[in-house]
Amino acid sequence: MLREKTYILGIESSCDDTAAAVLCDGKILSNVIANQSIHQAYGGVVPELASRAHQQNIVPVVHQALKQAGVSKDQLAAVAFTRGPGLMGSLLVGTSFAKSMAMGLQIPLIEVNHMQAHILAHFIQKEGYKQPHFPFLAMTISGGHTQIVEVKDYFDMRVIGETIDDAVGEAFDKSGKLLGLGYPAGPEIDKRAALGNPKAFHFTKPKVKGLDFSFSGLKTAILYFIQKNTATNPDFIKENLNDICASIQYTIIGILMDKLKKAVQETKINRIAIGGGVSANSGIRQALKQAEHQLGWETFVPAFEFTTDNAAMIAIVGYLKFLNNDFTSQGTTATARLKL
Repeated sequence: MLREKTYILGIESSCDDTAAAVLCDGKILSNVIANQSIHQAYGGVVPELASRAHQQNIVPVVHQALKQAGVSKDQLAAVAFTRGPGLMGSLLVGTSFAKSMAMGLQIPLIEVNHMQAHILAHFIQKEGYKQPHFPFLAMTISGGHTQIVEVKDYFDMRVIGETIDDAVGEAFDKSGKLLGLGYPAGPEIDKRAALGNPKAFHFTKPKVKGLDFSFSGLKTAILYFIQKNTATNPDFIKENLNDICASIQYTIIGILMDKLKKAVQETKINRIAIGGGVSANSGIRQALKQAEHQLGWETFVPAFEFTTDNAAMIAIVGYLKFLNNDFTSQGTTATARLKL
């Protein structure tokens, strides 16, 4: 029987957000996310708690996604899910649920690479947002990843630069923890940075060859900076918080932009798309807009709802793979370390 419309259910469970979305022929009908606030008390994601919460959330989240979309499970053409990379326990919940649902409905199962989904989120149809033409450079920046990817086609991607230690999102969160900010600290640093002087304090940028990144040295430098200044003035952080946040953000954005400029120079590709949780940062968005005007780049910034982990990005990859008849078997397994 021919389907008039192609409905894809996307499931995302790579870290601490349980998400489900329904897409129809490239257009998102629903995008539901259940956040796990319990991790705030620990200053970071606790893997065991995350997987337990996914088990509690996944059925109601999928139910809500179908309900909001006005679609019954029998109308689904396929189930797409995040196979990796991510936290193994979290991935297992989403993978097991997706496999069971696809088997029960006797419909195709589609595995999705989480990092690929952050890039292809730009192809979700949303009013007011343009889609990049191939080839383009994608910079995926999040709490767990920092990469520059040369994208020649939907499924022809090559990582040309990545972090050799910590991810950029971790640099934001660990710096925020040193300043006494809550988790995740990135949004709070971004908010305070707008009120401070970005050149109040100087932090040395790490020197890394090629297009690779490093943030562990910067985190250590910030730690020593805080220790040194609070030793002489216990109120140093309180008195200078906005300036410290602005200076940290200015340094991190400088590192990202320096590598992007180098990537554009080497590849001769000046179409730039960003993705991942840190792409919500107002500073990096502003820096890209400046580069667009000053350097002639064409930049693509995702809608805020598609920056953090979400199932809409999984669904769009599922749809593109469905069109290619690119399905996976019930024998597939979750993989914590999955290469792009």
